Amino acid sequence: MPISRERQEEIERHEFQMGYERGRLAVALDALTDALVMVGQHGVYCQSARQAGKPAMDIQIISQCLGEAKELVATVLDELKRKKQAN
Repeated sequence: MPISRERQEEIERHEFQMGYERGRLAVALDALTDALVMVGQHGVYCQSARQAGKPAMDIQIISQCLGEAKELVATVLDELKRKKQAN
């Protein structure tokens, strides 16, 4: 799936500011954050029949997976930053 024009401009801007790897990871982190927000909004309308006040189980699982992926990308960004400062 091709990257949208809007994301491509964001990638180019972040690559220029942060370098290739960190810039692309930063945009990936932004995309994961956007996806988490959208899943959260969907979870408001898609409630679990068994657990009142909680999103449906599939929404909970998607949210957890996106959160974990976001955390992994953030740790890689932190490590790249740490290595850059060490040099």
